[in-house]
Amino acid sequence: MQIIDLSLPIDEKGFEVHKVDIERITHKAGVEKFNRVIMGKTLRGKIGYLLGRRILKPVDLPDGEFLSLEIVHSPVHVGTHLDYSFHYGTRSEGRESKTADEIPLEYCYQNAVRLDLRHKKAAEEITAEDLETALKKEDYILKPFDIILIWTGADKFYGTPRYFTDYPGIGTTAIDFIIDHGVKIFGVDTMGIDRPYKFMLKEFIDSKDPAKFYPAHFYGRKREFIHIERLGNLESLPRASGFKVACFPVRIRQTGAAWSRVVALV
Repeated sequence: MQIIDLSLPIDEKGFEVHKVDIERITHKAGVEKFNRVIMGKTLRGKIGYLLGRRILKPVDLPDGEFLSLEIVHSPVHVGTHLDYSFHYGTRSEGRESKTADEIPLEYCYQNAVRLDLRHKKAAEEITAEDLETALKKEDYILKPFDIILIWTGADKFYGTPRYFTDYPGIGTTAIDFIIDHGVKIFGVDTMGIDRPYKFMLKEFIDSKDPAKFYPAHFYGRKREFIHIERLGNLESLPRASGFKVACFPVRIRQTGAAWSRVVALV
């Protein structure tokens, strides 16, 4: 069995709309960090620390080093992640929306199919007809609980401004098609399921039609679905079907999205 990584990293050096910062405390600096945190828990300890006293010294540790520590400051929508209904609104299908820690885990390990939509241009809408055509091309019949991977090729722009402008979006007819076939999770290799923000915003301003603004996301208030954003490396799959995908969400309490290390098991 081969395991293929379909995830993109959280990278503070890449271009992002939202600020990403990773505080990296080195092994050497970890000694001082430990003293500052532990001694700072009491007034006596704080005073002692300011006077130069230390509980732990480099000489007390193997190689003079403590443990490294990385503190990630990032929205959960940066990096490969799953979105659930709470992200779309407070209610979905007339019920209270669900958060990412409520995603049924049985949905997250299923047979998968990759649909080639690389011909769709930036800002175009992927429709139900597009999905039907892609399935016929692969001679694949969707089954309930299948995970659909929508391949646009947009992940090649990851880390650059074009990642946020050069990709197609998922239309509501495509979402209906997915849900009507019993599919619980679908994923895209784009930064979001809606068309790029600059196109949506211009159309909304020009028309004053609220239906032009984040229609795919807001459709999650009408019909419940789970989707993966920021997939990558879909071209590495040796075939379009006949493999499983695992996309378990990190368990973060009461968030609309959660990171996932998505992999294909071929």
